Amino acid sequence: MAANLDHVSGGRAILGLGGAWFEPEHTAFGIEFGSGDGERLGWMDEAAAAMRAVLDGGEVTSAPGGRYRFDHLRITPRPLQARLPIMIGGSGERKTLRTVARYADMWNADGSVEFLTHKDEVLRAHCAAVGRDEAEIERTCSFKPLIRDTVEAARRAWREQMEINRTPFVAVEDDASFWVGTPDQLAEGMIARRAIGFRTFIAELPAPYDGETLERWIGEVKPMVDSA
Repeated sequence: MAANLDHVSGGRAILGLGGAWFEPEHTAFGIEFGSGDGERLGWMDEAAAAMRAVLDGGEVTSAPGGRYRFDHLRITPRPLQARLPIMIGGSGERKTLRTVARYADMWNADGSVEFLTHKDEVLRAHCAAVGRDEAEIERTCSFKPLIRDTVEAARRAWREQMEINRTPFVAVEDDASFWVGTPDQLAEGMIARRAIGFRTFIAELPAPYDGETLERWIGEVKPMVDSA
């Protein structure tokens, strides 16, 4: 699928992987959820190794005892990109970041500046351990923005969104992935994370998408960040 998308998009595909978290989605589609995070992260590591190999033109046959049963697996035609990027999301220090160090071209995470600084240090250590140049891995930060003229107005709009969204309610103060405030505040958050190496930002928006936030993020916040 990723290779086909790379052809359809003219060589712009990114293959995103994660350890999964939303069990109702797995139940709805009949996809095994595993016994817990540890097992799923083991599956992800095995899958990432195979995907990296076949996307780069190699062939994969499964080792005994693994999750998957590959038998001389190859993909043809190959992606347009010489190295189709794999993005891995998550911050687990023992397994996820080790898989990032081994196979990922992009790492996606969210959280406070302090949290991301620590996780980045852990990733660098894993890269050193596996002989990977940490500079080869692009750091990306996800967040859930909502922009208004004042913090109070932004929080009112955020509460209205949450009332019609089926995501479990979490207080904005307790989740660093919610960036709810003014353009200046969002720019400040982006600039602080850029200083520790996160230069790509991915906005997560609940439906219906908030047009004002998108327009102001692009038209007001981005110029402030670019000029900092």
